[in-house]
Amino acid sequence: MASNIIYGIHAVQQAIEAGKNIDKLFIQNGLKGELITSLKHAVHERQLFIHYVPKEKLDRITPKNHQGVIAFSTEIEYASLEMLVPQIFEKSETPLILVLDGVTDVRNFGAIARSAYCAGAHAIVIGVNNAAPVNEDAIKTSAGALHHIPVCKENNLKSSLNYLKECGIRLLACTEKTEDTIYDTDMKEPVALILGSEDKGISPALLQLADARASIPVSGNVGSLNVSVAAGIILFEALRQRR
Repeated sequence: MASNIIYGIHAVQQAIEAGKNIDKLFIQNGLKGELITSLKHAVHERQLFIHYVPKEKLDRITPKNHQGVIAFSTEIEYASLEMLVPQIFEKSETPLILVLDGVTDVRNFGAIARSAYCAGAHAIVIGVNNAAPVNEDAIKTSAGALHHIPVCKENNLKSSLNYLKECGIRLLACTEKTEDTIYDTDMKEPVALILGSEDKGISPALLQLADARASIPVSGNVGSLNVSVAAGIILFEALRQRR
């Protein structure tokens, strides 16, 4: 069992009230009572998202007496996108932001974070749902980069992208569904690079918001690259252009 698991109603509530960074929170379906009501109040105060799951899922996570409640904590402090973007502009820097839509593999996420930090990206934006947990494995795979690059965990990625557009940041969807390549695309201006999961790609709702699309030209019959490899190529092309 990983050391970042917290289980039991009281233990989880204490962790939340103590300000511990909660990455994911699972509560058993149909669980009721005063203790659960009190826990949900603490969750509401912190604006955390609850994943309601069957007891069998919780039993697979830990055989201990979890009382229908399990939380995963993270060592990093999440940043606020709405606070971060103005700070970038105040430093007279050109924003380079990475938005991950549905990237759930922990090691892929860690590798992406490492590339993003090395390429000078200002932040990584993920959603509260359908995103890799920022746990010890992710931090280890990132070679510690996750302690240095801000991660913004947003309730609604669509709203976050609209906010970036309002700030004058161009949205570039990185997808193979276009003939335009990253080498023909200007990334010297303020830009947010959107990458999707390997199986589904970028969701249609986010793809529709993009100002432009760009692909990585490949040869052979594989079709597409691993998302962490693709992220590294795109990020360092942005760095090359900016230098």
